[in-house]
Amino acid sequence: MEFNLVQTIAIYAIPVIFAITLHEAAHGYVARYFGDLTAWRLGRISLNPVRHIDMVGTIIVPLVILVTSKLFGGGFLFGWAKPVPVNFHALRNPKRDMLWVAAAGPAANLLMALAWAIVLKLAVSLPPNIFTLPASLMAEAGVTVNIVLMVLNLLPILPLDGGRIAFSLLPDSLASKYAGLERFGLPILLLLIFTNVLGLILSPMIQFSIGLIAALFQL
Repeated sequence: MEFNLVQTIAIYAIPVIFAITLHEAAHGYVARYFGDLTAWRLGRISLNPVRHIDMVGTIIVPLVILVTSKLFGGGFLFGWAKPVPVNFHALRNPKRDMLWVAAAGPAANLLMALAWAIVLKLAVSLPPNIFTLPASLMAEAGVTVNIVLMVLNLLPILPLDGGRIAFSLLPDSLASKYAGLERFGLPILLLLIFTNVLGLILSPMIQFSIGLIAALFQL
């Protein structure tokens, strides 16, 4: 089928925007639960995507990657929203509670992937009509996008969520040394993305996770 830019954007827009923005909102919600009111005071604990959208990270970068991957193949879908501000020192138990705040984002992506899988199951179970095909395509995109973001963010590289989780689990002496590596985190991540090493590392985990969801819902 010939690549259609408008159709591709229509299919991926909602899954991408909600996957990225609700990921951030989840961080703020859990931070508030554990005592940090920073995001709440700034109005960032919201299901309204407008409060979280970053024009470059939420729209332009994913769109460019999506278009180039459709036209030329390859590409690893990547994006970000406005980071929800978290003052880890305001948490009741900063090092321990950091784990739950960090894990909230990937957990939100997992829940959204499961929700999209339910939509996909319903779409393929209903008699074909003008709604079932676009719904199934959007649901497939929703599952894929959320699993990709979940697995990506669980990498143990600071400042990703997986890095925060690793910091929380490490003994204090090792955690402080590990935190010192954060300044190298973004350059390392960008290098892995542009050399396609990141795709090679994450693809097996992504495929396994999507396969597990497919088996769970008999898709």
